[in-house]
Amino acid sequence: MSTEELKLVEEDLARLRGTAAGLRRRIGDRDEEPTDAAERSALIEAAEEQEALIDQLEARREQLLRRLAQDHGS
Repeated sequence: MSTEELKLVEEDLARLRGTAAGLRRRIGDRDEEPTDAAERSALIEAAEEQEALIDQLEARREQLLRRLAQDHGS
């Protein structure tokens, strides 16, 4: 357990948030609109997968923060 692991989780979160936001923008952007329903569905599914990973990483970050606080409080 270290602050290094927390830093890696934070970096992953930032990357995934950027990817998910980019996918959501692409879905809503009329200039680059997906050509058909299947492509739109695939983009939505990819964005939802990224958001699920974000949720998991946020939970992991909270665990790490609690453990670091306990380690420093002991």
